[in-house]
Amino acid sequence: MINLNRKIGVLTLRLLLGFIILMQGFGKVFTWGVENLYNMPFFRETYKDYLPDIIIHATAYYTSYVELIAGLFIIIGFKRDYALYAMASVLVIVTFGHGLTDPIWDLSHVMYRAILLITLLLLPKNWDQFSLDYFIKKK
Repeated sequence: MINLNRKIGVLTLRLLLGFIILMQGFGKVFTWGVENLYNMPFFRETYKDYLPDIIIHATAYYTSYVELIAGLFIIIGFKRDYALYAMASVLVIVTFGHGLTDPIWDLSHVMYRAILLITLLLLPKNWDQFSLDYFIKKK
């Protein structure tokens, strides 16, 4: 029974993190549009005094598409570790960006995702048996 609990626990962590990330990326790419996101005052105007425009623009695209793609990969368990590494980079970028403009900011934007992500990285990979990676490796 404990073995099943581990498998279900890892699956639940992976699905929660994956859907949170996927839906955020989906919203940025398909609902708002990345270019619209970039031009929103809370994004472009907030950072224009701190960073060159090219970095702000690249960050909008990078974070949005990594969230979309990594979220999907985490959900299905495909190239899971690489998807987690990519999302870790996004969380570091977001943390830096928020901290740059407001040193005491609402950490809830990052903390829950970071806890889920780090937990998945630290748990033994062989517990993640309801994943595409596991089925590919098994064959």
